[in-house]
This record gives sequence, structure tokens and C-alpha cells, in this order.
Amino acid sequence: MAAPLTEAAIERVRELIVRGDLGPGQRLPAESALSEQLGVSRSGLREAVRALVTAGVLEVRRGDGTYVTSLTPDRLFTGLADAVDLMADEHLLAVVECRRLLEPQATALAAARADRSGLEAVAHHLRRMEGAEDEEELLVHDERFHAAVAAASGNGALAAILRGVSGATVRARVWRALTVADSRQRTIAEHTAIYEAVRDGDRERAHAAALLHVANVEAWLRTTLPR
Repeated sequence: MAAPLTEAAIERVRELIVRGDLGPGQRLPAESALSEQLGVSRSGLREAVRALVTAGVLEVRRGDGTYVTSLTPDRLFTGLADAVDLMADEHLLAVVECRRLLEPQATALAAARADRSGLEAVAHHLRRMEGAEDEEELLVHDERFHAAVAAASGNGALAAILRGVSGATVRARVWRALTVADSRQRTIAEHTAIYEAVRDGDRERAHAAALLHVANVEAWLRTTLPR
């Protein structure tokens, strides 16, 4: 937990950004000038900058200064996957439940909005899954397949959140791949159904295919985690 002085400095920098005094891509004033402007100590300001860099709000360019980032979902949700991956296994079901609520919606949006390049990206990772030589390669393209579908939804915030949530479920896919004999075939079949629904522009079928896939992972976890 940040010290009160650091929290105050963070809040004042955030206020500058929210008001538009500091916009995306803009360089922060010199430390001495900014600390005086905000009425905070230089040490508190340095701690605030470190915290906001970690949060993806600021970036330090060595030898150049500190800048406000683009403030896009990609940047602001950067730490979500890292935070989720630190969760203990007993919280994994809650994370998968979040994915079950979000991913079918994103897949339905992809069916309505995906352009040619978006569909090609999804199809590429499906082909790589089919041709994977081992489970590790399969899992890499499994994750990228879902990222491509989410990107095809056209909603950058939703895609960024899903990337964070899906990162933790890689462990679930690994366990499943190692313990369920027909996991590979079932996984590819489920992904094929998702791709075909998105390709056909069928929102309802895309939603159902994604829901079935994530629900299967969730159901498997419910029987496995207690052991």
C-alpha cells in the first residue's frame, strides 16, 4: 500500500491527466517544477511516477524524460494478466467464470464485425493448432486464437481484459492437456466451431460455440481443483 504522501502525488498527477493538462504522448515537466506545481515533495512525486509507470499510465524514456502513454486499453490493462497469474489456484474458478461471461460476447461481436484480415488471423492460429507437434505449441496458438477472436470484435477494451483473464487459464489448459486423453481433438473441434461461426457471421452460433468451450474448461476445473 502506497504511503499517504505518495497517494496524494498519484492523485494530483491523475487529475492533470483527467483535466487534459497532460495528454497522451505529452512529456511531464521537470521534477522540481512539477513537485512545486502539485504541492508535493520530490520524493513523493518520484514514488508516484514509479507507480504510474507500473500501471501503464506513464513511461520513462531514458535520457529524454517521462511521458504520458497513449492511455489505450492495451497499455492500461497491461498489468492485469500479471496480477491474475499471481492468484492462488483456489481463485482460478472465479477467473474462468469471468471469462465465461465475457468471451461469448466478444465472439458474437467478432462474428458481426470481423474483417478479412481478422478472420485470416483466427484461421492462421487454428491451422497452427491442428499442425502442432506438441502440447506446448498447441497451447500457444490456443491462446493466440482467442486473442485474435477478441481483437476481431473491434472492442479494444474488451480484448485487453480478455487477454488478462485468459492468461491465467493457460494453467487449466495445460492440466487438461496432460490429464484428458481426447483433449487435443476436443479442443481443436471446439475452436473449429468458433472459427466457422465467426467466419459465417452468425452471432448466435458464435456466442454458443464460445460459451460451450469455456464452460467445458470450467466444468473440468470444478472436478479437478479439489484434488
